[in-house]
Amino acid sequence: GVFEMNHQLDPETNIEQGEPHSDVRWLNAEEADLWYTLREFIWGFPSTLDRQLLHDSALSSGEYSVMATISDSPEHRVRTGELASALGWERSRLSHLLRRMEDRDLVERAPSEGRDRRAQDVLLTPHGWDVLRAAAPDHVTFVRETVFDPLTGEEQALLADILTRINRACDEQNARRKN
Repeated sequence: GVFEMNHQLDPETNIEQGEPHSDVRWLNAEEADLWYTLREFIWGFPSTLDRQLLHDSALSSGEYSVMATISDSPEHRVRTGELASALGWERSRLSHLLRRMEDRDLVERAPSEGRDRRAQDVLLTPHGWDVLRAAAPDHVTFVRETVFDPLTGEEQALLADILTRINRACDEQNARRKN
């Protein structure tokens, strides 16, 4: 495969000798298998998550994430910029989703209660609260059965540590490519 280039590697440095990309640290067979497993998870889990939410509550995972983030905030209202940041989304993506959610009477925007009156806060509507309360039990059951039940407590702690390190490495890669 492309990740496991079957060329002669220096056993001490794991670098191909005399090749144009000799500085590339190619994946070995075990690393490639792990990468393919991770890639399958990265692509498969969001689809499974969306299917659960759409089937059980007619919400997308993005809509549920927005609603859960608002409900978890101390004042049950979040500035749009802070909401985008909390979700790791571009403001334009959030804006389009909020427009659709407003059309469904799930959220509303209001002038911020903070210092900057030009900013907007996002709040759940009464209907949005009802939808979130109805969706939460099935969603929590899905998360428990899919993520937590297959793992021991020790494996959960290890997974949290691993994902934290991978997320940190992603942040570093994004920062490098931002400029």
